[in-house]
Amino acid sequence: MSSIYFLGIGGTAMASVAVALSRLGHAVSGSDTALYPPMSTYLDTHNIRYFKGFSEDNIHAALPDLIVVGNAVSRGNCELEYALDHHLELISMPELVRKELITGNTSLVVTGTHGKTTTTSLLAWLLDCGGLNPGFLVGGIPENFSIGCRPSGQKEQGFFVTEGDEYDTAFFDKRSKFMLYRPDIAIVNNMEFDHADIFDSFEDIRKSFRQFVNIIPRTGILIVNGDDPAACEVASRALCGVERFGFSDGCHWSARDISVTGGMTTFTICRNGNPRETLSVPLAGRHNIMNTLAAVAAASRCGLHMENIAHALRLFKRPKRRMEITDGLKAGITLIEDFAHHPTAIKATLEAIAELYPGRRIIACFEPRSNTTAQNIFQNELAASFGPAAAVIMGKAHRPERYAPDRQLDMKRLEQELKKQDKTVFLAGTANTAYPEDIIEFLETIISENDVAVLMSNGSFSNLKSLFLDKFGK
Repeated sequence: MSSIYFLGIGGTAMASVAVALSRLGHAVSGSDTALYPPMSTYLDTHNIRYFKGFSEDNIHAALPDLIVVGNAVSRGNCELEYALDHHLELISMPELVRKELITGNTSLVVTGTHGKTTTTSLLAWLLDCGGLNPGFLVGGIPENFSIGCRPSGQKEQGFFVTEGDEYDTAFFDKRSKFMLYRPDIAIVNNMEFDHADIFDSFEDIRKSFRQFVNIIPRTGILIVNGDDPAACEVASRALCGVERFGFSDGCHWSARDISVTGGMTTFTICRNGNPRETLSVPLAGRHNIMNTLAAVAAASRCGLHMENIAHALRLFKRPKRRMEITDGLKAGITLIEDFAHHPTAIKATLEAIAELYPGRRIIACFEPRSNTTAQNIFQNELAASFGPAAAVIMGKAHRPERYAPDRQLDMKRLEQELKKQDKTVFLAGTANTAYPEDIIEFLETIISENDVAVLMSNGSFSNLKSLFLDKFGK
């Protein structure tokens, strides 16, 4: 076994892979800027040694055989510069996953702009309940497992499920991460423009997905969203078998007789138009039916029977920060935290919450944090994405100085457009009050009994959740 050092160990995927490699017997350590819960707690719980802050001394202390470079690490990092100067062996996290965790297994890769984490968690859980003991890498913490990554339970010819991100791999490898995961069974859930920091256009994203589809072997299978024209166009070039899922005519996998009761979505799953089984899953929203269809289709390709799948779905627990619900707060208030950071995901999340809590007022708190939403690329789309919310609180745009003034998200314009929809709107970070404490102060003036507050960000939202619970928790 070798000594492996994770440069940028605080990322969700990096920390999860570090723990999985430790379980295989490798000596694992790493470093990052100041680490905070939950990932610092996760590393501590699994006895992973890490350094807070970057220093050449960290490399001296760890004496690694191999350095895993996170994709957030760039030239100028003192540890990276030391490794390059001394010709230490570098590897990207996706390549390490392929070599150490995927090799020898059937590789299932879940891709798409939205729904990757939930679909990957669903698929891993279905295989686990089916007795296949899969390995997996999820870009979050699936509640059914409480870990984000683990090796396959089979020494050979097992299964490994990977959340396949289209983001780039490392400073030295600009391919999308999913290109490293050697897919045998691949899911393309949907495709939209995102990651404006690395993709110049939607066509660039299409190109990356085409490359991904092109590495699926002829004996493999591509499971694609049949309702998404861009995904279907990419699938049309596949040299492997293709199965479509969705609500459109001609989909191999579809859902009908949909109902939502007590937090459970129930529907009849159909294969080639023929009803197969009534399924119930503790998820809400049309987008989560699509996620479930994709996972069921892939699990079926692995040999699982529909009755086993139905049993597992009822026991599924959503990943952390994917419509993660906290009940039992003051005055019957419910808090929901979600990773939504793209207009399509914001809209889908809020519509699902409205379906889950009919008649209750929704207060949406959104942080424009991603490289895409901090710009004005989706200026109009963002204004149209908060439909079910009665009130919208806009957090500060993350590091807007990265972009020229004419490229920044126009918060004032967004405020005006939302007010035209008769919504209560608050722009945080503009008053003398500290941020995000100003959000809590504003919430105190508008929040009422049985309201549903929704926090949406692909980051920490400056610890807003903890502040909310301190103020409104019992």
